[in-house]
Amino acid sequence: MARSAQLAATAAVLVALLVAAPAVSAVTCGQVVSMLSPCISYAMGRAPATTPACCAGVRSLNTAAKTTADRQATCNCLKQRTRGMGGIRPDLVAGIPGKCGVTVPYAISPSTDCSKVH
Repeated sequence: MARSAQLAATAAVLVALLVAAPAVSAVTCGQVVSMLSPCISYAMGRAPATTPACCAGVRSLNTAAKTTADRQATCNCLKQRTRGMGGIRPDLVAGIPGKCGVTVPYAISPSTDCSKVH
């Protein structure tokens, strides 16, 4: 269950981190989950603030997901891994990039259409 919750938080954060660019996916699903797993406690409301490890993961993922293909693959990975999972607070997840100093040009939502992420 904890792993499922980690993946749900990761999915929501990743959707937020996807930014435009063209090319082939180089980011793996395992990397995405690994980078964002430190954000789970905050995303579930169990921690009062994001941790330095969470923000480092958010920044690393934002840097790693350079292409449209990377961002779409990341989005799809997280949605697949977190489908049907509970415990994640979308209101908290939506604020993680900002709390980590990462700007994203769209709303963060688990209902994001990954095919429209650029």
